[in-house]
Amino acid sequence: AETLVIHRDVVQSHLPRISAELHKAGVSLRADESAFEFVSSLSEPRCEAVRATESDFVTEFLELVIAVKVVDSVSEAIEHINSHGSHHTDCIVAEDKDAAEAFMSGVDSANVYHNCSTRFADGFRYGFGAEVGVSTTRTHSRGPVGLEGLLIYKYRMYGKGHTVAPYASGKKSFNHREIKPRFKPEM
Repeated sequence: AETLVIHRDVVQSHLPRISAELHKAGVSLRADESAFEFVSSLSEPRCEAVRATESDFVTEFLELVIAVKVVDSVSEAIEHINSHGSHHTDCIVAEDKDAAEAFMSGVDSANVYHNCSTRFADGFRYGFGAEVGVSTTRTHSRGPVGLEGLLIYKYRMYGKGHTVAPYASGKKSFNHREIKPRFKPEM
């Protein structure tokens, strides 16, 4: 993950544990003002935190660093992700199914997940065989292209805390099926 977007209503209940777990893993934070003030007020253990710049929310750090943004609504989270994210894979961890559906429909990413690991974003795990490349653009074909080459997909995954490990080890297997959207955002 490059950015953690967290709702203001759960900052006090969730960010202390998140910070402690990230600290154990050696992760540092680039935090917006709200997150920075809160994390700085925590007792140890907590992540090293610095104030985020706008560029931190569009940076692929390639190291143990994560940006943190506090938002007041699911709509604000969706707007932030759509304007700052890679459009590859995004996940919501939420009990509120309506909020999750709004997120799943509103986030403009190739892979959107609810309550499961973003490590599922892999061509092999989707049943495509070996992954030969990744595209986050909308039109990726060149030269003669048939109808199939013009189709663009959005993949949804619903979980209950699922992680990749039992699937990678073969203890569990994948169940691929089409999922009809249950929510249509207002336009």
